[in-house]
This record gives sequence, C-alpha cells and structure tokens, in this order.
Amino acid sequence: MRTKKRSLAILVGVLGAVLMVVACHKKVAAPPPPPPPPPPPPAPTVTLTAEPSTVEKGQSVTLSWSSQNATDLDLQPGVGSVQASGSSSVTPQDSTTYTLTVKGPGGSQSATARVTVTQPPPPPPPPPAPQITEDQLFNQNIKDAYFDYDKANIRPDAETALTGDAGFLKEHASIKFTIEGHCDDRGSEEYNLGLGDKRATAAKNFLVNAGVSADRISTISYGKDRPVSGCDQSTKAEDCWQQNRVDHFHYGSE
Repeated sequence: MRTKKRSLAILVGVLGAVLMVVACHKKVAAPPPPPPPPPPPPAPTVTLTAEPSTVEKGQSVTLSWSSQNATDLDLQPGVGSVQASGSSSVTPQDSTTYTLTVKGPGGSQSATARVTVTQPPPPPPPPPAPQITEDQLFNQNIKDAYFDYDKANIRPDAETALTGDAGFLKEHASIKFTIEGHCDDRGSEEYNLGLGDKRATAAKNFLVNAGVSADRISTISYGKDRPVSGCDQSTKAEDCWQQNRVDHFHYGSE
C-alpha cells in the first residue's frame, strides 16, 4: 500500500515538473520581428534646354524644362519660381548660363543650359558714290551766256553766268573747252557768222580777265547754222529767238 502511494506521489511530481517546464518555455518565446522601415522618398529629377542655344543680341530664346518628385523649382537668372514643367521666352543681352534648381522630400537637383549671345554683323557699307566724270561736272556747272539782238557785248545776266563759270574753271584747271557763238536766224549767214565769232570772243576775253588761262579756250562761230532751239523765222517769238543768241560752252576742243 505504501509502495502504491509512493508511486502515485512520484507520478504527481513528474507531472508537476513537466507542467512547470512547459510553462517556462511559453514565457521565454521570442517576440515577432518589427516591420521594415519605409523606403526613402525618391530624389527629384530635372532637365533644362535652350532653343536656340546661340542667338544674335536682341533675339529671343525658349527655355524648356521638366521635373519629377520636386516641390520647389527656381529658374535663374531672371525667371524665378516655375511649375514642374513648362517653357519661358527670354532675351539675354549677353551670353548666359541658366540654372534650374529643384527641391523635394528626396533632396535637391539642378540642371543648366548655356545661351551664347553674339553681336549682329555690322550693316554693309553704303554703295560707293557714282563717279562723276570731268565732262559731267563741266556740264553740271557751266552756264551759257545770252546776248541781246544784234549785240555781242556782255550784259549783266551773262556777266553773272560767266563769273560762276570762271570760278569752276579755275578749280578744274585741266579742263579745256570750246565757246560756241550762236545767233538767231534773222540776217544773212555771213553776218551771223561774224556776230557769233564776236560773241564767242567776248566771252573768252571775260574769262581770261577773270583768271582762266587762254590756252584752255577754243572759240568757234556757228552763226545761225546750228540753232540751239527749234526757232526760225516762221516762229517769230522773241523768247524762242533769245535761246539762239547764246554762247554755248562745249567740253573739250573742237
């Protein structure tokens, strides 16, 4: 009987020990691992271009950009805060490097675009002035001398014209010329040839006295053979005949 009780006590003790061991194992079990940390925010990206990249001073350039993962975008010089993507027209006066700086939770980034500004070429020189020949100058500046009917004396208006002629001729000392004596068609041919000669000689003498060398001057009388205007006896108009009573100056020697 004692043996049976002792066996029972031992069995109870063994069961108690087993239960204690099981209970102890439950208390020391490792906790579950913590969840992984969230990934870092992505870094911002940015691109910036300039089109065209080379311009003449005064011309415009288009800046274009795009960015991701950025909350703050600043384009310098001169543009300032911008949206995540877009474009802007600028007119740099000198060569300039444009910089777009972007910031976001993942950091900051920047992009640049260089614009080269050149000076416009100088305007082409004006075309050379047309060269005026000596005979053109002569014809532009020399004035004819007119006479009264049947006269060869230098009247006041002819004196004014010949004085101006003398000034030009003295400035262009290489010019040689001919004074042609003309008459209207009234009177004989012989008489008018003589009158035309007197008129040409009177103008020559005036110019020589004014300082023009005599060896530069030739004279010839055409009388009424080569009228300067189309007047004739049938016209009978004094203002038309007047045009033929003239000393006409011709460049060069006859």
